[in-house]
Amino acid sequence: MKIRPLHDWAVVRQSAGEEKTAGGLFIPDSAKEKPQEGEVIAIGEGRYKYKDEDKPRSKTKKDDEKIFVKTSLKPGDKILYERYAGSKVTVNNEEFVMVREENVLGILT
Repeated sequence: MKIRPLHDWAVVRQSAGEEKTAGGLFIPDSAKEKPQEGEVIAIGEGRYKYKDEDKPRSKTKKDDEKIFVKTSLKPGDKILYERYAGSKVTVNNEEFVMVREENVLGILT
């Protein structure tokens, strides 16, 4: 089974947590904190948004114009994302995180 994200969602494989502290102590698996960084595995094509999202919308949505915003991430990008953003998903016994592109803080180089 494969997963293909829709809109501006990204499927991210999380990086492994730190094995040792700066002082050289080993961290047990139960105490490891998952980092908020990972590699983009797949990304949707983009999403529609209202042209002027900052302004109040009209009472009839017919008057509001939507534009398509293409995603800027690519598979293989190493990213940093918000701590509580996204949802955990398991595919073929492997755990991934699905994150919206707006919750990505930056691309790691």
